[in-house]
Amino acid sequence: MAFPPQFLEELRTRLALSDVVGKRLRLIRAGREYKAPCPFHNEKSPSFYVNDQKGFFHCFGCGAHGDIIGFVMRHDNLAFPEAVEALAGEAGMPVPRATEEDKQRYERRKTLHDLVEQAARWFEQQLYAPAGRAGLEYFQRRGLDTDGMARFRLGFAPGDSGALRGQLLKQGFSEEDMVTAGLLKRPEDGRTPYSFFRNRVIFPVTDRRGRVVAFGGRILEGDGPKYVNTADTPLFHKGTLLYGLSRARQAAADGKPVIVAEGYMDVIALVRAGFEGAVAPLGTALTETQIQELWKLIPDAEKVPFLCFDGDNAGRRAAWRAVERILPHLAPGHSARVAFLPEGEDPDSLIRLHGPRAMQEVLGEAIPLSEAVWRMETEGKPTGTPESKAAVKAALDSRVGQIADRDVQSFYRTEMRRRVDEAFAPPPRQRNDRGPWVPGGSWQGGGQGGRFGQQTRRHTPGLPGLRTAPPPGHRRRNPGNLAAARERVLLAVIINHPELFDELGESLGMLPFPDRELEELRQAVIGLLAERRENDSGLDAASLCRHLSSAGYDTIVRSLLSESTYVHAGFARPDASSLDAKRGWWPTWHHLHHRQVMADLREAEAALARDNSEANFARVVALQQEVIRSGMGMTDDEDLDDA
Repeated sequence: MAFPPQFLEELRTRLALSDVVGKRLRLIRAGREYKAPCPFHNEKSPSFYVNDQKGFFHCFGCGAHGDIIGFVMRHDNLAFPEAVEALAGEAGMPVPRATEEDKQRYERRKTLHDLVEQAARWFEQQLYAPAGRAGLEYFQRRGLDTDGMARFRLGFAPGDSGALRGQLLKQGFSEEDMVTAGLLKRPEDGRTPYSFFRNRVIFPVTDRRGRVVAFGGRILEGDGPKYVNTADTPLFHKGTLLYGLSRARQAAADGKPVIVAEGYMDVIALVRAGFEGAVAPLGTALTETQIQELWKLIPDAEKVPFLCFDGDNAGRRAAWRAVERILPHLAPGHSARVAFLPEGEDPDSLIRLHGPRAMQEVLGEAIPLSEAVWRMETEGKPTGTPESKAAVKAALDSRVGQIADRDVQSFYRTEMRRRVDEAFAPPPRQRNDRGPWVPGGSWQGGGQGGRFGQQTRRHTPGLPGLRTAPPPGHRRRNPGNLAAARERVLLAVIINHPELFDELGESLGMLPFPDRELEELRQAVIGLLAERRENDSGLDAASLCRHLSSAGYDTIVRSLLSESTYVHAGFARPDASSLDAKRGWWPTWHHLHHRQVMADLREAEAALARDNSEANFARVVALQQEVIRSGMGMTDDEDLDDA
């Protein structure tokens, strides 16, 4: 029985030899290979070796040697057709029957492989020719020496649009095949085809077996897109391959992390720094096929690929797009982590400036997908009203609903529900006949005297005896500036005293800041400290500041932790005791919370004026009561500054 050659090739590519052998023998890791006692002769010490990268097995005792099909034939005592059908069943591939057309197509692919390989060699030669001087200098400026350029087979496409065509014609290749392989482009007016890559440095793209199948080119000067890639051909589909895939397969088998970077030079820099599992998509966002390929690379179900992005806004948008693409395909043991580089850095620049350890730290701070989903739907979103909180919850529910696997979706729903409850639940209060207890403070409100011996009942419109206007002679401060100052104080307390986060984090989470920069910083602080709390690994103030700096918040943190913040809030200083910091926190928080509730009440009263419904009336009454409760945490000489 004859099988199409391309089918056999795909079968050998799709199944890892070690997986097939490992189902029949107990394999032991031996560097980049596996070993076991040979199943084909009696022996006590292992001399049977399996090499996934080369795709063959070999016994140094009896000389047995072959590929995946040969192993199954010998071990399972099957004929060639039976072995192929058994392996096709393991790979989930239907077994086709070869036709004359299939054979011709296979021979054509062999020709195209030879053609593209010769083009790669020519590009390599041009890099060191006079015409390639600009390309050579470009790679040298990027820190690559001759060995580095040779390792990645980097090349140069000169500006002469006919040079490659002439060289390949001399070697016996047809013009039509050059067009089919994406090396030449045929003008619409029927003129002679010209080189697709011109005046560009060249990055060869290989398939899973390490054969060159396409190219990427970066322009050095002149007009045109910065990067271009070979269009889809019989050898290459850019949505199915990843740059660096063949190298990453072996690296992942050796236990090294799989890192998805954004570009060719990022992958090269990562590999040279020891991160040989680095790959990159080819000018497109991650596709479903590429995502599945990433998971196939990693044999350990407890390990996941890292999606690595720049730390600027564009990088975050790219990260969220990748998360959106990967979310529907999550399955037990199939996930990812998202890593952000310091703002203004990419893997290449980070490693050149700070070394491989800096990149390892970035990977160490990568967030799980569940945290990424939370940030996607909460960062910069208003959560000051019940409606806005409900909107965030609905967005999270919708996002989680995209996960196809029911078990994974169920666990994500539980996780998001817990986060919503923690973020939006009111701060815990304990009461007795003296009024509410402010954690870290003293009994307030309620009875005669209250704090400082003052009565702390508050007045609100719509309830008898309550007021919102300041008393005569009251000195009003700029409410916006005062609120922003208080927000800065709250953040300074948490950053300087992260050990208080377990007690104060929930309250910080329910108090969004109008100032966008402060709000982004608030979200970042909460995210970092909450993640470390979940992992049972805390952060001290210095470590927290380093994390915030690497995430792009260096300027605002320096401004925040300055004398302008501490001058009226000494309890926020880093040298203040935790007890003093906590005691100062609560009155400050209560003022901001009171301001938020008052704003909600004004909105509710306006809604009631427009529509005198029972629901609107009930909301006004509930908020009036909340105004009273929130006011109990403030002192009388400041309680109306924000009203």
